[in-house]
Amino acid sequence: MQVLLGVLFHFIGGFASGSFYIPYKKVKDWQWESYWIVGGLFSWLIVPPVAAYLTIPGFAEIISGTGGSILAITYLFGVLWGIGGLTYGLGVRYLGVSLGSSIILGLCMVFGALIPAIYYDFSTVEGKDTFSAMISSNWGMTILFGLLVCVLGIIISGKAGTMKEKELQTSGTDPHGESVKTEYKFGLGMTVAIISGVLSACFNFGLEAGQEMAVIANNAWKAANPGEGEFLYRNNVVYVVLLWGGLTTNFIWCMLLNWRNKSFGDYTNAAAPLAKNYLFSALAGTTWFLQFFFYGMGESKLGNGPSSWILHMAFIILIANMWGLLLKEWKGVSRKTINTIIMGIVVIILSVLIVGYGNSLHV
Repeated sequence: MQVLLGVLFHFIGGFASGSFYIPYKKVKDWQWESYWIVGGLFSWLIVPPVAAYLTIPGFAEIISGTGGSILAITYLFGVLWGIGGLTYGLGVRYLGVSLGSSIILGLCMVFGALIPAIYYDFSTVEGKDTFSAMISSNWGMTILFGLLVCVLGIIISGKAGTMKEKELQTSGTDPHGESVKTEYKFGLGMTVAIISGVLSACFNFGLEAGQEMAVIANNAWKAANPGEGEFLYRNNVVYVVLLWGGLTTNFIWCMLLNWRNKSFGDYTNAAAPLAKNYLFSALAGTTWFLQFFFYGMGESKLGNGPSSWILHMAFIILIANMWGLLLKEWKGVSRKTINTIIMGIVVIILSVLIVGYGNSLHV
């Protein structure tokens, strides 16, 4: 039952992450950097402390009582992750929700799942699943096999992306002569996506670096609620510090773009639907944060960092690809290309089932 709840929480979190960019498509007459930072203020500055306040009594005291070195490294990983998150938006912009998310999150999944596990082989931290433990157990090998299957699904999705690029006509019309409005740029998008995928994995590194804060929150919960199991919301206190780093990176970059593009006027442009723009940006930012709100809940049930990260990323890839199909991002391409991206989605679904089964074997 605990495993099923963990998988369900990861699915909800994956749905939130795979869907968060959709409200941005409703923003009108604003430059990308304007709506990205407005949404980001909700994602990284406003919603995280609100969530921590509502779920963790004394979360501010936990942060203030944590050693400076732990706060610094958690924040630093947040800065690096922020670069990944920033380029995520550009990757989705140039590759589309479906392909962009598949490439970026696939790389993020591989690095984010394996590197912390390898690190714990050489650390003195107890209670963490190490890479050596994974490769010497049935549950670990099952999870790693699921990871390989997911990578295969990503490769298939990437193949569909190259097929799509070849089939899109430079005239701006599809094979049926209908107009296709797109910013699709495969070469630039792939470069940005690779950078984003590698650096986005730093979120999981930062989450692990700040676990001392989560442990304090968890122990306080157990003391006040004996016999209730692990604290569902323990990671919420870590997010506050980690996301400060993400805010720093994105805020600096978006302000530079506002200056370069002379788009500071977007925030007060009476010709734009300001109320709707702020509303949809806030909705996107809040939805984005919900992915990690539920990620923490899922990890508390599964109790396994690597497999939790794999499940989370796989669900995001799955939902993002489904949104790509629903939003007709593959409009105008051949049936062969459509079948290829569907095959990629099916393989990713299979990987989720394999990882879930691996979790059920873990004691």
